[in-house]
Amino acid sequence: MRERFWERFDLEELTTEEWEALCDGCGQCCLLKFQDDDSGDLAVLGVACELLDIGSCRCSDYPNRQARVPDCAQLTPQRIEEFRWLPKSCAYRRVAEGRRLAGWHPLICGDSERVHRKGISVRSFAVSRRDVPEEELEDYIIAILPIDG
Repeated sequence: MRERFWERFDLEELTTEEWEALCDGCGQCCLLKFQDDDSGDLAVLGVACELLDIGSCRCSDYPNRQARVPDCAQLTPQRIEEFRWLPKSCAYRRVAEGRRLAGWHPLICGDSERVHRKGISVRSFAVSRRDVPEEELEDYIIAILPIDG
């Protein structure tokens, strides 16, 4: 990878390897979300996609995730503006907005566990979709995000 690529290149110029390395490993993009048809608001649940390994905050079947979970939010440089719901801490969002990576980001600190120790990741609270019955999902709403149309 190119040295400090996240500071030197636009997201669209990153290689696939660099794009993937930019992920901070928080798992927040893997939380289930429901959008209100009327308001457009997004309800974020403390329930993770069935493929998320909550302990590592990584997808357990990343290469096949789109086939196995059709509504998986595939983040790409070209689609980053569609994902206004990403947390302000998200490295993709930070770079897209012209902000620096956080000091706890693995590319900065060299420690992939720091995101978890700092409480940024979903490791400490998320439950797997496999463990939550459909009729109980609403009980797991942790945030309502206003999304401008």
